[in-house]
Amino acid sequence: MDNKAPEWDTGSHEGFYAYYEQQSLSPATFERFKATRDTLLRLKARQEDTSSMDILDIGCGAGTQGGLWSEAGHRYVGIDINEPLITLARNRAAEHGLNLHYEVGSATELPFPDASFDVCVMPELLEHVPPWEDCLREAIRCLRPGGLIYISTNNTLCPIQQEFNLPLYSWYPKALKRHFERRAVSDWPELVNYAKYPAVNWFSFYSLRKYLRQRGFDAFDRFDLIDDNEKSGLQKLVLNAIKTLPPLRLLAHMATSYTVLVAQKQLRA
Repeated sequence: MDNKAPEWDTGSHEGFYAYYEQQSLSPATFERFKATRDTLLRLKARQEDTSSMDILDIGCGAGTQGGLWSEAGHRYVGIDINEPLITLARNRAAEHGLNLHYEVGSATELPFPDASFDVCVMPELLEHVPPWEDCLREAIRCLRPGGLIYISTNNTLCPIQQEFNLPLYSWYPKALKRHFERRAVSDWPELVNYAKYPAVNWFSFYSLRKYLRQRGFDAFDRFDLIDDNEKSGLQKLVLNAIKTLPPLRLLAHMATSYTVLVAQKQLRA
């Protein structure tokens, strides 16, 4: 049964739906999600067998990640507040004969038991939900000890962003951001490409790491996650310098337009 939270609007603007219907099929989207899957599998393989895991995709949209996890032999569940996109995901799964499970529901009230997933992925979600802490609380609850949370979100350190069609928006003062948030859901929806829930929260790797560390997680940023086995000598040198020198790492984060973080839930003693 779908877990529709009554306080959330599960509909979708036609322009928003059309954009994600097309974007979810693009080669770039598939490559990005495949890279995410492979990174998480590589990290999990360091500690345990990864032949068959339970995957939760929170804010799954049109469900593109489902087929990628399924083809690797894993059990996949996707949940999203956007009912038209969930319907699209279900139809696509049926067309390809895939046994994938999709639900309409809120990330703040996940309809799943405690400790029921090995991996939770949260792509471009936290910035759109005002009570973002509730989203993380629910993901943490559903994750097994040793499990991984993958987060991609905006980056308040970098002036380049894709949330609002305004220059340098991530550096705007909070009061000015609130002004444009109101405009985006009233008379200027084009400002956020017709998103029903525009970005209202802004993060950095450092702020999310602090939050997750306080809740029993070890956190890794985009530089920690890079597999340097196929990197050149110069690339390895640069990567090592970023990892070793905190000021250089900060500058590198300021040069990237979005935040990527993987956090591992510590094993119980």
